[in-house]
Amino acid sequence: MKLLVLGDVVGRSGREAVAQHLSALRARLAPDLVVVNAENAAHGFGLTPEIARALFAAGADVLTLGNHAWDRREIIPYIEGEPRLLRPANYPPGTPGRGAGAFRVGQRRVLVINVMGRLFMEALDCPFRTVESVLESHALGRTVDAIVVDLHAEATSEKAAFAHLFDGRVSLVVGTHTHVPTADWRILPGGTAFQSDVGMCGDYDSVIGIQKEGSTARFVRRLPAERLSPAEGEATVCGLFVETDDATGLARAVAPVRVGGSLAPAWP
Repeated sequence: MKLLVLGDVVGRSGREAVAQHLSALRARLAPDLVVVNAENAAHGFGLTPEIARALFAAGADVLTLGNHAWDRREIIPYIEGEPRLLRPANYPPGTPGRGAGAFRVGQRRVLVINVMGRLFMEALDCPFRTVESVLESHALGRTVDAIVVDLHAEATSEKAAFAHLFDGRVSLVVGTHTHVPTADWRILPGGTAFQSDVGMCGDYDSVIGIQKEGSTARFVRRLPAERLSPAEGEATVCGLFVETDDATGLARAVAPVRVGGSLAPAWP
């Protein structure tokens, strides 16, 4: 099975880049499932129903969220009725929406889990125990054919520890949130593909997708009132492509994807 995960879509430039490039990526890579993190898609903060529908129309099969999940209140009723939109599974019980979903791809099923880290982020339920609980109902290579985990977290140490804990039990652990693609994509000893952060779909002539002026002023003047807006230049679409073994669900190949914008291009 072939899986493509795209990093955080940031603002209009990120959305336009996904709309421009995803159809070509699908034609070239022929992924069975495309997962896109959309938590920064609405002007850099949150997601609206209209933007979610546009990303699905552009070719996303599943959308994931993160710490900006609820920045746009109109997403709350929408997420209740859209199983393809996931928020972090370790939000407390009773939170709208769902944090994991098993999606049928032809005759096969792919489990997608969205979970948020706790180090340097708002304190949610333990992501390690949360995923352990989800996996009690799903076994890789038996009840599902592949398992993708979007770990939305700040610290690379937490992401690495998480990936090693679940090595051999999921197909892919991909880090999102920091918006900068790391150079550590690989297959772990147990067969799980991993990258600490897949990067963003956004304008890299920026401060992690936000216009430079407001961002730098916040650091220099320490004034929270500085306006933050997404950068609007040409965006780079960053992702990770993974091919899994049909018998085990574990990774056989992993490679970064980068197209457009100012970063060096990369193709599997």
